[in-house]
Amino acid sequence: MHKPLRIAAVAAACAVAGAALYGAGAATAGQSTANSTHEPYNIGLLVKDIDTYYGTAPDAGGVYQASPTSPYAKDLASIDKAARKYIDKAARKAVRKGEKPAVVFDIDDTLLLSLDYEKRYNYTYNSASWAAYVNKADRPAVFGTPELVRYAQAHGVEVFYNSGLAEAQRSAAVENLKKVGADVDLDAAHMFLKNAAAPPAYLGACATPGAWTCTTVQYKSGTRKHIEQDLGYEIIANFGDQYSDLDGGFADRTYKLPNPTYFVG
Repeated sequence: MHKPLRIAAVAAACAVAGAALYGAGAATAGQSTANSTHEPYNIGLLVKDIDTYYGTAPDAGGVYQASPTSPYAKDLASIDKAARKYIDKAARKAVRKGEKPAVVFDIDDTLLLSLDYEKRYNYTYNSASWAAYVNKADRPAVFGTPELVRYAQAHGVEVFYNSGLAEAQRSAAVENLKKVGADVDLDAAHMFLKNAAAPPAYLGACATPGAWTCTTVQYKSGTRKHIEQDLGYEIIANFGDQYSDLDGGFADRTYKLPNPTYFVG
């Protein structure tokens, strides 16, 4: 499952390009004006702002990439610096308390960038085209996050993945994460994907075989609860590009990565 509400909701999550959209754990973007008498932001201009923010340009193979010198890259670098400092301190503190420290990462647009898909499909979503795109297992990394995964591991922190990708997309996700250097704890015990056909018992309040009613927050917070209460880890940090990746508790600190291309409630 990819994240649905795209260009129609972008205005609720995007600020003017060149400004720092997000900081560690907090966003500065404005709220939607859908209920206002003011004219909404022009979509054509908004797309230009998004392109400027990412520094979007096709590479030699025609794949749209973000620029490593873009405002987007600079915002990510700021978050990465703060996260590394925190992880180092929090991991040592957890060990002193006899806890097992862990970090949790979303995958789509937290570790793997789907900008090329967004550009090619004009910020719309189609399940068939999205599945084909994911199964190519060739998305580039979100700047700095595979290195952050390895940094956490090197500091004695267990790494978990909590993604809305479907269980059928597991092999492609693993292959792609390996390609970008996030080759850490990619087994089924550490990577949690949406399995609507056979949901885990700990999501029983909103998901039974063939009947999945979990919201994104219920699914992701329920998985973090499982990591903490059933597996015995202390989640010191949770990383995602959507607030629904982060809401619901069961993490000592959350880090919101920038993503002005779509919104998931």
